[in-house]
Amino acid sequence: MPEKRYYATGKRKTAVARVWLKQGSGNFLINGRTIEGYFPLEELKIMVNKPFMITGNIGKFDVVANIYGGGIPAQAWALGHGIAKALLEYNVNFRAILKKQGLITRDPRSKERKKYGKRAARASYQFSKR
Repeated sequence: MPEKRYYATGKRKTAVARVWLKQGSGNFLINGRTIEGYFPLEELKIMVNKPFMITGNIGKFDVVANIYGGGIPAQAWALGHGIAKALLEYNVNFRAILKKQGLITRDPRSKERKKYGKRAARASYQFSKR
C-alpha cells in the first residue's frame, strides 16, 4: 500500500505553490532543491515552517513543492499557505488554530492595474499651470 500524501495549492500575489506532504523526517524538496538552497533568509524559513510550529508537527512531514511566479518572499508565503491547507487535509481539527493565525486565508493584496491618462495606478503626470 503506497504512503498517503496530502496535496494543497498555496498562493500569494502571482506566486503559486503546489505542495505535497507525506509523513517523514522533515525534509524539504522545493523545485529540486533543499529549503536552505531555495530560501536564503532565516525569516523566510520561519514563514514556511510556521504552520508546522503552530500545530506541533515540526519534523513529522516531508514536503515536496513546485513553486512558480512571483518573487522569493511571495513564494515563501505561498508555500506556507499551501502547507497550512495540506495540514487541513491531514487533520481537520487544525482549522481553528491555523485560522486564528491567519494561515488559511489567501492574502488578497496584489498589484493595482495602471489606469489610462495616468503614469501608474494612481500617480499622475506632472501638471503645469502655466
